Amino acid sequence: MRLFKVLLISGALALSSNAAKAEEMVFASWGGTYQEAIVKAWLNPFSEETGIEIIEDTEPEVARIKAMVETNSLEWDVVTGGGSTIMRGVADNLFEPITADMVDQSHVIEGAKNEYGVPTEIFSTVIGYSKDAFPDGGPQTFADFWDVEKFPGKRAMPDKPATVLEAALLADGVPFNEVYAVLGTPEGFQRALKKVASLRDHVAIWWSSGAQPVQAIGSGEVVMALGWNGRFQAGIDEGLDIEMSWAESIAQVGYFMIPRGAPNREQAIKFLNYVVQPEAQARFSEYVAYGPVTEKAWEFIDDERKARLPSTPERLENAIFMDIKWWADNATMASEEYTAMLQQ
Repeated sequence: MRLFKVLLISGALALSSNAAKAEEMVFASWGGTYQEAIVKAWLNPFSEETGIEIIEDTEPEVARIKAMVETNSLEWDVVTGGGSTIMRGVADNLFEPITADMVDQSHVIEGAKNEYGVPTEIFSTVIGYSKDAFPDGGPQTFADFWDVEKFPGKRAMPDKPATVLEAALLADGVPFNEVYAVLGTPEGFQRALKKVASLRDHVAIWWSSGAQPVQAIGSGEVVMALGWNGRFQAGIDEGLDIEMSWAESIAQVGYFMIPRGAPNREQAIKFLNYVVQPEAQARFSEYVAYGPVTEKAWEFIDDERKARLPSTPERLENAIFMDIKWWADNATMASEEYTAMLQQ
């Protein structure tokens, strides 16, 4: 999906009036069901309420943002991304700091906050398993996932290390509040890597797409997987015989950022203030099984929908937030070591 308006024709932009520009902003995300949910929950209602027209684009890769910022040719006002995106952008000075004067985030969950982006949703890495393979109950904790005697059968795991190393340390007995202190030492990193390697012979699929573990459980190719709660929930909604465990999880946060030099900055700030409001936060979970970033949103979410979401207070008590600063500092090293381990 490319820009819906002919923004690439510089002549058209030059001819548009300042007044018309003031009623527009350009939003770039990643397409698919995620962007469709954003359109339904936030873009369309915001436009209807404010009269600001939102033009959509896709693929806001950090490299593209960097090229636009450095050449002073920015087309986007708000872009989306996860923790690695925001930290890479911060390292290259691509995103505008979001101050309290710009957006009130006083009600946002503390673990989700970042100086350079407004948190928009929470999703989690959890265990999904086949109810058919484990009719009396499947693995609940990450230690269970690693226990091939108590819970036999092939597994599916991510082919990238993010959240897997954390799960490995939790499985190895590290307390939640010490995971990154341990992972931050050479010995602790190797401990996590060795724990993953100990399961290697029992992994049938090292997945690169979030749909793969869901399909693999559904087809019987594996009996359990580490994957994203939203993907597992989509499989459940489609009738697959999958169960998720919420006994332990690793939470990640999605963010909306304003690139430096955004042409419609004022409209972008209004949009971010809209998105972070509790009612708007609650609305997003109607379309995708991601949780709100503020506890106040639960007032607008019924019990049936709460059961599908990762960021209830009860579930966050048994979760750790992925430390995006640690991953920004160590992603290259961790990926190289992890890939080498998989190839052994």
